[in-house]
Formats: sequence, C-alpha cells, structure tokens
Amino acid sequence: MAIMATIGFTATAQQLKQFTLEDLNFGGNNYRNMTPKNMFLSWWGDKLIIHDVEYLEAMDMKTAKRDTLFNIKDVNAQLKDDKVYSLLYANCPYADKTEVVLMSKKSILTYDFSKKKVVWKIDSHNSSASKFCNESKALAYIENNQLHVTEANNQDRQLTTDGSREIVYGQAVHRNEFGIEEGLFWSPDGKRLAFYRMDQSMVTDYPQVNTFEREATLEPDKYPMAGMTSHKVTVGVYDLETKNTIYLNAGDPTDRYFTNISWSPDATTIYMFELNRDQNDCRLVSYNAATGEKKEELYHETHEKYVEPLNPLTFLPWDATKFLMQSQKDGYNHLYLYDLKKKAARQVTKGNFVIESLLGFNKKTKTAVVLANADSPIQRNIYTVDLKSGKMRRIDNGDGMHQAQLSESGAFAADKYSAPDTPRNIDLINTATGKASRLMTAENPWKGYNIPEYSCGTLKAADGVTDLYYRMVKPVGFDPEKKYPTVIYVYGGPHAHNVDASWHYGSRSWETYMAQKGYLLFILDNRGSERRGRDFEQATFRQLGQVEMADQMKGVEFLKSLPYVDKDRMGVHGWSFGGFMTTSLMCNYPDVFKVGVAGGPVIDWKWYEVMYGERYMDTPEANPEGYEKTSLLNKAKNLKGKLQIIIGMNDPTVVPQHALQFLNACVEAGTQPDFFVYPGEGHNMMGHASVHLHERITQYFEDYLK
Repeated sequence: MAIMATIGFTATAQQLKQFTLEDLNFGGNNYRNMTPKNMFLSWWGDKLIIHDVEYLEAMDMKTAKRDTLFNIKDVNAQLKDDKVYSLLYANCPYADKTEVVLMSKKSILTYDFSKKKVVWKIDSHNSSASKFCNESKALAYIENNQLHVTEANNQDRQLTTDGSREIVYGQAVHRNEFGIEEGLFWSPDGKRLAFYRMDQSMVTDYPQVNTFEREATLEPDKYPMAGMTSHKVTVGVYDLETKNTIYLNAGDPTDRYFTNISWSPDATTIYMFELNRDQNDCRLVSYNAATGEKKEELYHETHEKYVEPLNPLTFLPWDATKFLMQSQKDGYNHLYLYDLKKKAARQVTKGNFVIESLLGFNKKTKTAVVLANADSPIQRNIYTVDLKSGKMRRIDNGDGMHQAQLSESGAFAADKYSAPDTPRNIDLINTATGKASRLMTAENPWKGYNIPEYSCGTLKAADGVTDLYYRMVKPVGFDPEKKYPTVIYVYGGPHAHNVDASWHYGSRSWETYMAQKGYLLFILDNRGSERRGRDFEQATFRQLGQVEMADQMKGVEFLKSLPYVDKDRMGVHGWSFGGFMTTSLMCNYPDVFKVGVAGGPVIDWKWYEVMYGERYMDTPEANPEGYEKTSLLNKAKNLKGKLQIIIGMNDPTVVPQHALQFLNACVEAGTQPDFFVYPGEGHNMMGHASVHLHERITQYFEDYLK
C-alpha cells in the first residue's frame, strides 16, 4: 500500500462554518454557490466565444482582445411575440459569417450581429428529440411519435405515420448502450438525414404504475430482460432533395446491434458498426446512402468475452480516404488509422493507457488532439498525436483531470481542468506549441468552511498484482488517537470510476458531509471499473460482483490495519451497481459490515436489460452458474446488519422487481431489511428530492453505525 498525496486544512472548527446538505447536495438551494466558478465557452472559427445569459463576447486569440458581439435585448427587440431566454447555448457555426444560431421560445433562428438583424427563422416545435443542421438549416424532430423534417423555407414534412410507443423513430436505441446518445444523424452537407427506427412491439412490457392519479394508472415500459426477446432496429435515410426515404439493407436485424453511425465527407456513404447479440463479433460496414445497398465490410474484430464499439469513425480533414477508429483489441483503447485505398488499418497509439476521447485535429500540423490517461491512470490530460509516428506530446500543464474544446482549425484548445487542490482553472492552449494562457482561476467556494482531509493512495487487488486506487476522507478534526466509524462508498461497475486527480480526488459532496459528522469515508476503484484497460474491466466477466467484492475486501483489510478505524463500526453505501455491491457485501460478509444503504440495487441479473446484462453475464441459459452465484435472493438469509434499500418507484433502469423480490426473500428467510421508496421517481432522485434522499441515507448511519 502506498499513500500518494494528502490535502487538508488545519484551521480550528470554531473559526469555520459548517456545511448543510442544501450547500453540498445537487438539488440543494445553495448548491450552485458551493460549486467552483465556470464559464460557458464555444468557438467562432478560431475566435473564442464567451457566453453569458444576456450577452456574447468574442476573444481574438492573437491579441486577447475581447469584444461584446451583441446582447439578448438586441435579438428580442426583433422577435415581437417570441423571446430568446438565454445565450448560454448560442452557436456560432459559420467561421466566415457574423451569424449566430439561437433557440427562442417558438423558433430556431439566425441573428446577424453585424447587421443587428434576424436573417432567418423556422418553427422549433415541441419535440421529444430533435437535431438541427447548420449546413442546410433543416430541423429533424419527433412529434407525437412521428419523424418530421422542417426545411430552411419552413416547409414541414412528416416522414412517418406508424410511430408509436412500439415503433420508435429518431431516438437512441439499444437502451443507450454502445455510446449511443441520439437517433438522428445529418450528413456533412445537410442534404440527407440518417435515423434509427426501433420496433419494440415484440418486447415485454414492464408494468410501471402512476399513483398520482385518483385511480392509479398503468404506464408500462418496454423492457427486454437478459435472455428474453429484444427489439429490432433498422436505419433509414431521408433525402431532402428527392423527398425519398430508403433503409440500409443490413439484413435481418433480429438479435443484432447497429451503432456508431457516421458519414463519409462527401455524404455518399454511411458507416456503421454491427454487433451480434453475444457482443463478441463486431464488423464495420459501409452502405450506399442513396440506395441503402451494402458496399463492403471494412473491419472485423472478435473476442472470447466481448467487443464494445463506443465511438464512430472520424475522417481526416485533409484526406477523405483515411479515417481514425478506436478499438481496445490490444488491451487498451487506442487510435487506428484506416486507409480506404489500401483497405487496411494501422495502429497509431500504443501503451498501457486509454485514449478517452478524440477531440479533433490541428489541420495545419496534421496532428490529432486527444484526451488520455498516459501520464497517470487517475489523470486525464490533453495530447497531440503524430499520425505517422504515433508519438504523443502532452500540451497541458500535467496536473489533474482535463476537458477541452478545440477551435475550428484545431489551432487552439480551451482547457478546463481541476486538480486535488485546484477547484477549476481554464487555460487557452496553442495546440502546436503547447503555450498556454490563463483565462480563469476559480476561487475555492468552500473557503471559510470546516473541510476534512482528502488523501489518495494505492493498494494491491485480490490478485496480489494489480494496483487499485483509493480515496480516503478523514473526519473533520481528525484525531489519530481516536477510533472512527467508517463508511465504504462503492460503485464498482463498468464505465465508471470514483477516484481521480480532480478536486478533492473526485470526492462526492456527501462524503464531506459525513466527514463533518465524524465518519471516515473510504472509496476504492476495484477491478471491473473503467479507465484501466480491457483485461482490468473484463476480470468480472460472467460473475459480476465476485472479483469486485474480493477487491473491496482488500480495502477492508487495509482499513482494519489502521489504528483509527473502528472495525466494529463499518458501513457501506452505493447506488445502482453500487447498490448491488452494497447488498452483496452486507450478505456475503455479514460479520464485517454493520450498516448498509443500497440505492436502486440490482438483485438478480436475470431481471436486468439485455444489452448490458448479456455483455457482462451472457444469458441465464448460457451461464446458469454465474447467475446463481451472483444472485442475492439466496443470500438474503445471511443478512445480519441493518440494511436499508431505497428505490424510485418508477425506476426504468433497475426495475422495482429487484428490490421487491429481495424483500420477499428476506420475509421467507426471516431477515429484516428496511425499505424506502420515492413515488414517481426513476433511477435517481431528481431536484430537491435528492436532498431528502441524502438526509435519509445520513440519518440511517447516524441511527445505527454511530
């Protein structure tokens, strides 16, 4: 075990203010004032745009001169019965024009700020999903389940008639897995629209209930559980010039996943990653956008466990015959350069680190700009990549967790970052030279408050080899001679992590609240979590919770070695996968954990959805031993400590059946968990209900662990 770093404060408690959940919790009435200052930024060509609710500023990157372009009153003076409410999400997509795209109450419009004139406007519509195209000024949207396109002349065309809750158009499919966040894809020239059509008529309804009516009404969700019938997806293409719609001839969509749709630069070809239901066979296929006919298969990847395409391909701006794609086939997510002429891919980046995001390109130097954790597994830094040699050069300051937005040419990056002792800074970086200038330094919003000590370190996983990172939050006024009740906060599942080199090592605000009340908090990223490569994540394959628990118990072993940890007062808390982990730990190690709070827990993976569940567990029929081992129904009899289960009554992600059947198993076994439900809430408590939730979680530990 190694302690890496510690940040803390020594002022006496009598001099400092105390936090409330209204200060710390998202949804609290003072939460906004307690978060580090930020800025809304975008680019107009290579000029930085600084957004305010009421005005826009442009900054020349050579001179650093800032000019106000216009204010919201200028626009609203021309809109009469319409109104723009905010400029925070204004868009300046035309580098050679003084036009900005705005959303008003009723419209999408362009405003020429040099002429102080609204030059174009179409109706925005009240839609469940929409996608505006800057190139053609056309809007694709879903209204009353039907797909529409409004063209630049404000002519509206309804493209579908069979849309319903069973036939879903233009929205994310496959339950948002595989990097899918939307269902509408404009071509680069804006003349064609690709869209998803999802037929889920064959998928079983889960009977959600609305209890806010005088008589409760049924509001079912389509929910395909592991091993059961899944939906069928096809991809349509609408041509604005011919007014025709065709569908890609991808073959029978049964038990297949279509993901990461992208266009060729000339808008004639659509590319799509196609995955079998087992998720171990992935193919990159191209289609003729005019006819829908298959052109060719460009790439094929298989793996004995699973392949997980998460990113669309990206063409080089200076060479339309080459594109970058991402794969973790060598064990880590890296960039591969595909040459359409040679019909071959070449690996560009290599090493035991993860390319987290391809931000774009510096068109002049012909380099890619990426986010990666090459300097440290718990950092995220900005690098340029030479596409010929694969050489990477870090261009940020080397600290913390970075996120960046590239200018139109890629010459500049707006770099927002935080570090363990840095709430937030924003630097402007020349991507060719790495030279940076400071745009903003956020003051510590917690100044004057009683703040605990945050530390970060490593310990060995249960395999005795792998390093795991942890965060510790010591009680306010920590005294090493005392023994403290300790709460392990856990998530532990894929596509998430808890510990990184951001402010306070990524500590959740609730941990600070608990530390203020005298608890020690411990958070460990076990094997199975993200940012550590394929094998680190796939260690949990077909046995979710088992390797994760073994690693978490190594954390417990470490905690018990500390003289200030009270081994008789250990608790655990987590949500979703963390709720599954909390319940697993309480039932598998009943003599270790005295108190647990499990939110939205998975209890048996046979009730979880097809795409996620089968990727990590296979089907119940193919992996009966794994499902039996990981099910918590037969562990309910082991429960000794105080366990509170909390769910949203209308959770569409981890459906209530999980918690209810665990309660039934406890009834049959004679064990006594506690249960609380939030009517009308989904998988997470929204708004001020989140404050109530964290008050409840805190009080449970106060009642039974202290």
